[in-house]
Amino acid sequence: MSREERVKQSETRIFKAVFPSTTNHYDTLFGGTALQLMDEVAFIAATRYSRQRMVTVSSDAINFTRPIPAGTIIELVGTVAQVGNTSLKVQVDIYIEQMYSEDREKAIGGQFTLVAIDESKNPISIR
Repeated sequence: MSREERVKQSETRIFKAVFPSTTNHYDTLFGGTALQLMDEVAFIAATRYSRQRMVTVSSDAINFTRPIPAGTIIELVGTVAQVGNTSLKVQVDIYIEQMYSEDREKAIGGQFTLVAIDESKNPISIR
């Protein structure tokens, strides 16, 4: 399978409803909750691409451009953006969808770097 096919096949999309239990005193999604969800999507996309053990080593330039209100649906999209020898970068974006309209807008975006590891947790080449 070509690199482009692997990138396409590994794209990961997850939808979530934003309930009050995940919001702060402004009635918007906690930033830490958003980061947790983004890291999970990055991990899944990286694992689907490599089919190896992957661990997150960094997150880069997470941009919170819109608050995510309670009562909305979010879509998280993870796409492998760059592949190195032992690591890869996954771009993760969160989009807000209003429940009862077609409105959709990007709220958060950032990149996560993950490394392939062996059973002893040492870095290994991505196949």
